Amino acid sequence: RDIFEKNNWTNSWVNGIFDYHHYHSTTHEVLGVFFGKADVQLGGPDGICVELVRGDVVIIPAGVAHKSLQCSNDFSCVGANPDGRNYDINYGKEGERPKADENIKSVPVPEKDPVYGDRGRLCELWR
Repeated sequence: RDIFEKNNWTNSWVNGIFDYHHYHSTTHEVLGVFFGKADVQLGGPDGICVELVRGDVVIIPAGVAHKSLQCSNDFSCVGANPDGRNYDINYGKEGERPKADENIKSVPVPEKDPVYGDRGRLCELWR
């Protein structure tokens, strides 16, 4: 939490990852794993599956669905949002669009990398 906060990724929480597909239309999200491991699907039902383990950090852009497929009993991560933006939760259900699409288009590129701050390459690679 301290590292993310130092780099202006705030509004943090500590928990697991929901076991259903969801996405955020009002902010990007960073997840930092500090206990256990989890298999996570990114990009919806046809998306990729990745194993996240202690020490991993994943940045999920606004609009990208994510879901925990399975995790160890001790899995825990910290999540945060750039500039402390508030998040919403969407499920890909009818009626969420076009409002969710409008929200996603208006989310700015983060000003800092959540781990390395100004020295990180996130912002450069994002553009």
